[in-house]
Amino acid sequence: MRIRALALRIIRQFIRDKRTLALLFLAPLLILSLMKLVFDGQAIIPSIGLVDAPASIAERLTQLQDSGITSFGADAEAAEAALTSGKLDAIVHWNGVKPSLTLEGSDPSINRSILLKLQTVLQAGPQAPSFEVSYLHGGPDMAAFDSFGPVLIGFFSFFFVFLLAGVSFLRERTSGTLERLLATPIRRIEIVIGYLAGFGLFTLAQATLIAWFSVDVLGLYMVGNILYMLVINLLLSLTALTLGTLLSSFASSEFQIIQFIPIVIVPQAFFSGLFNLDAMNPLLQKLSYIMPLYYGADAMRGIMIRGEGWSDFQNDVYVLAAFSLLFALLNIAALKKHRRL
Repeated sequence: MRIRALALRIIRQFIRDKRTLALLFLAPLLILSLMKLVFDGQAIIPSIGLVDAPASIAERLTQLQDSGITSFGADAEAAEAALTSGKLDAIVHWNGVKPSLTLEGSDPSINRSILLKLQTVLQAGPQAPSFEVSYLHGGPDMAAFDSFGPVLIGFFSFFFVFLLAGVSFLRERTSGTLERLLATPIRRIEIVIGYLAGFGLFTLAQATLIAWFSVDVLGLYMVGNILYMLVINLLLSLTALTLGTLLSSFASSEFQIIQFIPIVIVPQAFFSGLFNLDAMNPLLQKLSYIMPLYYGADAMRGIMIRGEGWSDFQNDVYVLAAFSLLFALLNIAALKKHRRL
């Protein structure tokens, strides 16, 4: 009887907690659906530019079904500009007897795919040419971890700050600290800024530690300015901080904070660039524009792998700052349910 009573009490608790039921039954379906859309999307087609290519070679290359071939004629400058801007993954230039292959280089898997395709097609001809291979970014020794490492840095910074900020701010509410603050003449905006400043000190320390450990200890590929990397990591942490404190207003326990992870954190990982977005349906790719981690990861990869400067990633900075400001304003509005000033 006691076992039956205990089991019935647990069942009633679950039935009353609609959010837990949704997490139990709907969250796995959401994540599995996202995984299918990500991993079962369209094929990734490398873009290859041809410069001064003989007609016979160009004809063989254009027969590739899973590669995008663009002929630039003799306009090498246009091809190099397209490669620098990311519109091409490689350039094949017939500048004499021995052709040269220039790879964009930031994605090792695409590099290997292009090399394999070119070797397969061109070696089928009567005179198989050998290439002089060079890299715009990275190099032949660049590992896969060097490619998605910058995304992981941003992801873990975002994830842990979101989780800790949400739980910490929730404890401020449940312990009565926030209620006592609201009983004083302090304004809502001062409360939000004060909490962000307090938490922000530790997010700055975390961003610095992660940047140093990733580059100096793990040896991640790094050609850009580490100060730029710190700025992006700090902005990502600030966005996670403001989002975590905002969502904690709608939770009554630490467990309910964790329930936001499948809804908020997991989609960030799928649309951050950790998985190649080109493999997704074009309509699905547009969801990445509402994911803060997408902009942070894009800037981090640009800085660490391509050595980009401020002018190249400044739009990502502005978007992340806008996300942080938006979530902070929503935090101020959320405090109205506790006290109207």
